[in-house]
Amino acid sequence: MDIQFEEKETKGAFFIKEGDKRVAEMTFSKAGGNIFIIDSTRVDDNLRGKNAGKQMVQAAVNHAREHQYKIIPLCPFAKSVFEKEKSFQDVLNQ
Repeated sequence: MDIQFEEKETKGAFFIKEGDKRVAEMTFSKAGGNIFIIDSTRVDDNLRGKNAGKQMVQAAVNHAREHQYKIIPLCPFAKSVFEKEKSFQDVLNQ
């Protein structure tokens, strides 16, 4: 899956498109200079069971590592992924 990224002044998203439609999206808000909060994850039914959500969380982790950011996963889905994936703990804001 091709995970795309967009970022504006205080918000951003990791997303998957099919044609012109976003079929999966994980949004975040910036909180200070090096922290972002994952606030929502949405995946269309046709992608359920294909790890689209987890792949977007992985993309966020990779982005955080590359830019020395920390993540606060407020979204219940993202929070559950962080709890299961111990290799993501280095980017958690604790």
